[in-house]
Amino acid sequence: MSPHVLILGGTAEARALAGVLSARPGVRVTTSLAGRVARPGALDGDVRVGGFGGAEGLAGWLLREKVTALVDATHPFAESITANAARAAALTGVPAVVLRRPGWRPGPGDRWHRVPSLDAAADLLPRVGRRVFLTTGRLGLAAFAHLAALHFVVRSVDPPEPPLPPDTHVLLARGPFAVPGETALLREHRVDVLVTKDSGGAATAAKLTAARDLGLPVVVVGRPPLPEGVTAVPDVEGVLERLGLGGS
Repeated sequence: MSPHVLILGGTAEARALAGVLSARPGVRVTTSLAGRVARPGALDGDVRVGGFGGAEGLAGWLLREKVTALVDATHPFAESITANAARAAALTGVPAVVLRRPGWRPGPGDRWHRVPSLDAAADLLPRVGRRVFLTTGRLGLAAFAHLAALHFVVRSVDPPEPPLPPDTHVLLARGPFAVPGETALLREHRVDVLVTKDSGGAATAAKLTAARDLGLPVVVVGRPPLPEGVTAVPDVEGVLERLGLGGS
């Protein structure tokens, strides 16, 4: 049977993996996107958009489409998708691997406050700053909607939907971002605290450097744990090795 790899994607790592696998003769690649971004970038191989209907729906799709390997390369905070992927792999026996970029680590001069959730970040914020650069994505803004005394600058790829904090300025932008631009943004909006998820990767890491250079505190929301028994590899080469497809 010719290999058919299903990539649960949406990340830069998923895009890179699709490109590497699509270049291999005889390998069929399908990347599945959740459909949360209105204009996703171009992808190599086949693309499907939308959910599967939970773990059982994904398991059925794997069997119908004769998938030989499943790669969960979703965002590190896509907790429910990761759980469904692990369950579907267990139901079908399809080999599966999780591709997760390493998380960020603080460096000298960083003033990080690590918290376990968006709700915990919202609880901490009034004690840390008043003008907030919020870069946790448009789907989690409800956790901050009650903070009427704070001013928020929210950056998102697509326009966020309510509920939002009442004093919110929205910036629509897609990374990667560079340190000079991030520094200018923080200064322009007189930001005194940055809030981010521990997404990892280089595309949005410049804001952390800018915050360090300006001496600003950063509230970092930790990643949810992987499902029991599931481990992750940090890069495309690790996926290829785990799937027995050799190096890139």
